[in-house]
Amino acid sequence: MNITERLRKDADDIWKEIKEHPFVVELYSGGLPQDKFEFYILQDYYYLVRAIRNFSIISSKAESIDVMKDVTEILHLEAHSELQGYEDFLNRIGYSLEDAANIEPIPANVSYTSFLLSNSSLNSFEVAITSVLPCFWSYAEIAEYHSDKLKDNHNDLYKDWAGVYSTDSYLELVEKLKNLVNKTGKDHEYEDLKDNFITASKYEYMFWDAVYNKKKWPV
Repeated sequence: MNITERLRKDADDIWKEIKEHPFVVELYSGGLPQDKFEFYILQDYYYLVRAIRNFSIISSKAESIDVMKDVTEILHLEAHSELQGYEDFLNRIGYSLEDAANIEPIPANVSYTSFLLSNSSLNSFEVAITSVLPCFWSYAEIAEYHSDKLKDNHNDLYKDWAGVYSTDSYLELVEKLKNLVNKTGKDHEYEDLKDNFITASKYEYMFWDAVYNKKKWPV
């Protein structure tokens, strides 16, 4: 097995929980209350903005021009596959980009994005790029896992959102990330990569759970 195959195998128990989380199941089947989806979209915008900033830090740590180009291509694909249609999704639920930019991030969101940014700032390129992989890869796997539910989903808003993660451009992004982890991580301590991959996977679950239950800061 290559590195990403090993990482995925070691995180399998967490990923099973992610794929069966009520938010994910209800969204793909069409039964998710819209207020929960709206809450998610606004929080996810906060995450995506910081994810793009994070890629800038990761790129600066690349040890070769070729690897830096790979990260730049990934960043371009990310902006094309997810962020490009974000304003449209916000408008469809009655919000603007300004509204999304001004929301208060929930604790799980702050903690997750802080984990990623600190990893990129303080640790190696290999650890940083491995830490961002669970988010992108798990969304693609969720889309594949629940594809049958999506076929019977009559909520166009949810179908359009979920459809992004099975597009060729998004799957290309995931494959580029996996290839980059495999290429740069082969000489790195596996347990270090594994620890960060699993931590990021746990944060993915925590994020789904937090938006489903609207876990805000204590008053």
